[in-house]
Amino acid sequence: MNEVQNNNVVNIEYTLTNSNGELLDSSKKRGPLSYIQGKANIIPGLESEMEGKKIGDTFKVTISPEGAYGNRDESLVQSVPKAQFGEDAEKVKAGDQVQVKTQDGSPMLVMATEVNDTEIVLDANHPLAGMTLNFDVEVVSIREATSEELELGYIEEKKSSCDPNGGCC
Repeated sequence: MNEVQNNNVVNIEYTLTNSNGELLDSSKKRGPLSYIQGKANIIPGLESEMEGKKIGDTFKVTISPEGAYGNRDESLVQSVPKAQFGEDAEKVKAGDQVQVKTQDGSPMLVMATEVNDTEIVLDANHPLAGMTLNFDVEVVSIREATSEELELGYIEEKKSSCDPNGGCC
């Protein structure tokens, strides 16, 4: 593999900052991010910039909200009665992610942004919605995706056969 193209598994090291230069995320501590090019596994603006890059390439790119997590949509912010959370209501604090059910019954994670005596304000926008994002990227490796990976549309995390308490098979 010489260049990043669709259906490649690509590993990148990256640092993500906002327009004020504040660190938002980095792969430095957990290792490279793996994704399949062309499968919308990463934000569209970064995926577009990855096309044609080679192993060892390093680059900086600024992605507008439209190419990242979109603009904030204030219709996705709403107040709900605290009573809807039942006995867990007193545990919910501003800044917590909580799971709610959508109108069709599907689970969805939202952010509790305000909590008062009677209501909780929930925000379903992605936390980075509306932000211009700055990436510092290094292409670590490129390979063909397996047929299983292409069928899934993403990289399945490897499962360890080791016991979480320290023993291995």
